[in-house]
Amino acid sequence: MLDTLLLSRIQFAANISFHILFPTITIALGWLLVYFKIRFDLSQHPVWMRAYRFWVKVFALTFALGVVSGITMSFQFGTNWPGFMETVGNIAGPLLAYEILTAFFLEATMLGIMLFGFNKVPRWLHTLATLLVALGTTLSAFWILVLNSWMQTPAGFEMRDGVAHATDWLAIIFNPSFPYRFSHMLLASALTVCFLVAGISAYRLYRGDNKKAPRLTLKTALFTAAVLAPTQAFVGDLHGLNTLEHQPQKIAAMEGIWHTEQGAPLVLFAIPDAETQTNRFALEIPKLASLILTHDLNGELKGINEFPGAHPPVAPVFYSFRVMVGIGVLMLAVAWWCSLRLYRKGELSPLQYKVLIGMSFSGWIATLAGWYVTEIGRQPYLVYGVLKTSDAVTTVASEQVALTLIMYLALYVVLLLAYVKTLFWLAKRAIEVEEYDLSLPGLPEQKAKLANEGVEA
Repeated sequence: MLDTLLLSRIQFAANISFHILFPTITIALGWLLVYFKIRFDLSQHPVWMRAYRFWVKVFALTFALGVVSGITMSFQFGTNWPGFMETVGNIAGPLLAYEILTAFFLEATMLGIMLFGFNKVPRWLHTLATLLVALGTTLSAFWILVLNSWMQTPAGFEMRDGVAHATDWLAIIFNPSFPYRFSHMLLASALTVCFLVAGISAYRLYRGDNKKAPRLTLKTALFTAAVLAPTQAFVGDLHGLNTLEHQPQKIAAMEGIWHTEQGAPLVLFAIPDAETQTNRFALEIPKLASLILTHDLNGELKGINEFPGAHPPVAPVFYSFRVMVGIGVLMLAVAWWCSLRLYRKGELSPLQYKVLIGMSFSGWIATLAGWYVTEIGRQPYLVYGVLKTSDAVTTVASEQVALTLIMYLALYVVLLLAYVKTLFWLAKRAIEVEEYDLSLPGLPEQKAKLANEGVEA
């Protein structure tokens, strides 16, 4: 029978896995809406407003699910992990409060103007509201990633009677891994949104929607992804070097390095065997792991054997890392392939439309895999080197945790299916809307008014 510790870990993993799907979209989608709105304000071309009005509905739906799922996570600090707040609440509590005061309140205040103020407030104010909502989503990510990064590389504190006390808030906020984790997450969000927008736009075009808006959003998403995908690879490499410095056992698990060695190979695929501490059926490139991580073909990389009792389980970290990298490489290839075709011929082939539709939610998978690497790779610690996961868990009976876990999972499956179905329903509905003739006489302001009065993308 599963014990309370394992069930609580599974429950929190389920909650955060569901929750993170939605901020991953809203963080970058908010800035894309800012871009659409500014382009409309500058050009007065209604196509930009139609793109804005379609995707602002997606933003609103996603934002709502993100807020609701985030509340359940905060409750779990008390119900499942009381030892966390008892030990590091002096640091975690203020950081979570800063997120609410500076980010959530800003988003909640301006969201109403952004969603319902098209014709009710001046144009500049509506654009400002959109900008502030986008800023709020990024601020929210900032504070949450400050806390998560501090849990990975704690700094700026001291322990007194088993309780962490802050000594330097700047060191806490700008801890060693924060810049890399924050930039890596922002880029992950941007790529997730690029492929979501490209996938939904491709779906509309593939089903015969010949309007200007889906063509415009498809082009914007693909060209942006073509630039951001290699940027993400570069930032990911820097993040890996930082992890090697501060959490070498996580790198050992990611790379499947069981024993310290010089000139370590890059393991493309294998089946890690914890009992024999070997990789079965390994497909390797000699010395490449050492070259990537130490910039030396014969560089030394520490193995799992160097961290007895203080290393993460290898298999889930190893596999998750390869899923993340594999999808990242696929995103890069598809973005360049489709962008080149779009640049040369102005439209994609049916096969490319199908590929993009299939990759609509690929960013979710890559993001989840990356977070599994980060969070499982920190084990057995909840706060690295400070608080072990087993020391923070609740004493609630395992049967109660199992019951709530089943309820959570059932609810999340229903909500996730409903969310995906709603997005494609919005796309189908947009296909059916007639686009008026932009060649008809009339001032740009008149066309803009028509766009504001209900013409959809």
